[in-house]
Amino acid sequence: LETVGLLAGGVAHDFNNILTAILGSVSLAKTRTAMGQDVMDLLEDVEKASMRAKDLTHQLLTFSKGGTPVKKAISIADVIRDSAEFILRGSNIHCDFQFAANLSATEADEGQMSQVIQNLVVNARQAMPKGGTLRINAENVEVTYANMLPLKPGPYVRIVVTDQGAGIPREHLDRVFDPYFTTKKKGSGLGLTTTYSIIRRHEGHILVDSLPGCGATFTIYLPASDKPAPVKSKESSAPVPMPGKGRVLLMDDEVSIRSLANRVLTSAGYEVEAVSNGNEAIEAIRNGQSDQKPFDIAILDLS
Repeated sequence: LETVGLLAGGVAHDFNNILTAILGSVSLAKTRTAMGQDVMDLLEDVEKASMRAKDLTHQLLTFSKGGTPVKKAISIADVIRDSAEFILRGSNIHCDFQFAANLSATEADEGQMSQVIQNLVVNARQAMPKGGTLRINAENVEVTYANMLPLKPGPYVRIVVTDQGAGIPREHLDRVFDPYFTTKKKGSGLGLTTTYSIIRRHEGHILVDSLPGCGATFTIYLPASDKPAPVKSKESSAPVPMPGKGRVLLMDDEVSIRSLANRVLTSAGYEVEAVSNGNEAIEAIRNGQSDQKPFDIAILDLS
């Protein structure tokens, strides 16, 4: 109950700060617009605050049914490398990767696994403000009851992330996965909580060990898959915005979301009919068929 209370209070505090930034910027933007002044900088502040809110809700989803992983066989080595390099781009930290040549694939949600690695790498980067080396190893292991781990016996992939930071005091080790517990000046205190939740949902386990002045080591166990991981394509192309055409049925019970989606689709060239619920959607489809103007696409909020 204490942990739940801490989580609720922390979320309320974070969202209050975010909404203050958004509402304050919008209020100033309205004043500037009335005076004919540029509001681009205020809109950018609104966008930044909104992205913080999006990140916070994304993390909170891992504690709900909405965070249930969509698993498939993935190359965990590719996920680790891509996620770590993305976070450390332009930093003074070198990442040393050591992956077993025959590293097994894992049955996992690729997006959530990327979130796990990014959270750990962000922690390591904050722990090493003067730079250093971050080591990430991955190998195949066989877990047995003798390992004294809360895992079913069988093949696993073990990932070890070690930084050269100041380390974590012994009295804090048992609390690092608690929501809103953090010893850093920067950070929400939800990163490791989210990481822990994701690993548990994947039927894995995460451990932490540290000595003050000697850095921190996070060890992750993920069930290995007997399926081959898909080969990563070297070709990549950025999506090119294109105008569209056709009739779109848009259903969402939230007025603001419905209005925004309507504007986006209309500006892209589509003819949109927006409705608020399933009965209205069915009626619109019937009318479209009888008027010889059927819909080409339906975009539905089903939850």
